[in-house]
Amino acid sequence: MSSANEGERELHVALLGYGMGGEVFHAPLIDATPGMRLSAVVTGNAERAAAARKRYPHVEVLGSADEVWRRPGDFEVAVIATPNDLHAPFASAAMKAGMAVVVDKPFALSPAQARELAGEAEQRDQVLTAFHNRRWDSDFLTLWKLVDEGALGRVHRFESRFERWRPAVKDIWREWGSEAAGAGILYDLGPHLIDQAITVLGPVASVYPEIDTRREGSATDDVFLALTHESGARSHLWMSALAGHPGPRFRVLGDRGAYTVDGLDGQQARLADGERPDAGDWGVEPETAWGHVRAGDDARAVPSARGDYPAFYSGVRDAVAEGEPAPVDLHEVVHGLEVIEAARRGAATGQVASVERD
Repeated sequence: MSSANEGERELHVALLGYGMGGEVFHAPLIDATPGMRLSAVVTGNAERAAAARKRYPHVEVLGSADEVWRRPGDFEVAVIATPNDLHAPFASAAMKAGMAVVVDKPFALSPAQARELAGEAEQRDQVLTAFHNRRWDSDFLTLWKLVDEGALGRVHRFESRFERWRPAVKDIWREWGSEAAGAGILYDLGPHLIDQAITVLGPVASVYPEIDTRREGSATDDVFLALTHESGARSHLWMSALAGHPGPRFRVLGDRGAYTVDGLDGQQARLADGERPDAGDWGVEPETAWGHVRAGDDARAVPSARGDYPAFYSGVRDAVAEGEPAPVDLHEVVHGLEVIEAARRGAATGQVASVERD
């Protein structure tokens, strides 16, 4: 299959990492974005290299990141989808090579690292952003529309879950690696849940964490966070690999009503099945997946907004080529890492921890 953007003037993209994040999310989204071209994939794994060549015959497969840094004129954008402990050093190296940079979550392993990267991007006047694609989930876009329209009134509680039933530990680094290297569910799913909570309810003042390991040989795999926002509203966030019966994806309470929805946005499953994200029905959710607005005995189904992961890379393209704002602002990303840092500190003491903001 050739690039979707053959013949157009394009931004050349080097994708570093071709594990699940690179293969399922970044590569197809980049390839389907007009004005961008997936030019290189970096992986030292022979099977992943073969898979990249098969799906994207036009792509150049490189064995190390150093090969990208030595060719700064060949690539305008670097996408960092490596193991988490390489996110910050690779983002810095890419900026030094003169490239705009997209970093998968977690953007960094600490807020200090994140602030340093943000400062470097500002100093160099380069585009740097984080891949918080869950802002473009169908259910979250639906919720945001309801909040914006005032359908729920003033929101005082935000409940959000990413729960799975995965009793056996998978042989991937993020499931069994060290927390110091960014393994575990708090760094995997936590950034998404926290980012959505901050987007809806604003900055976080404090966090009460329950951070556990339930499966033998696993990294952290069962986490609950209770956030108190500066507004006084509260978020309850669950993430688990050992939930035999997941709770609702969202239960959001306001003084005029509540929004509830079950299940997950379908875009990830479609990407994992190899579908292209420029399909005509991309992001459309079936009526059976719609959520509901409820107020006592009154209930109505709410048509789901169209999920739109492609909007992220369209935003990256416009930021790099046209000087538009990046699709995800780094101030919010840094604050999300401040919440994670506070959660880890609170888990060590068994107490509520204040979120220390720079």
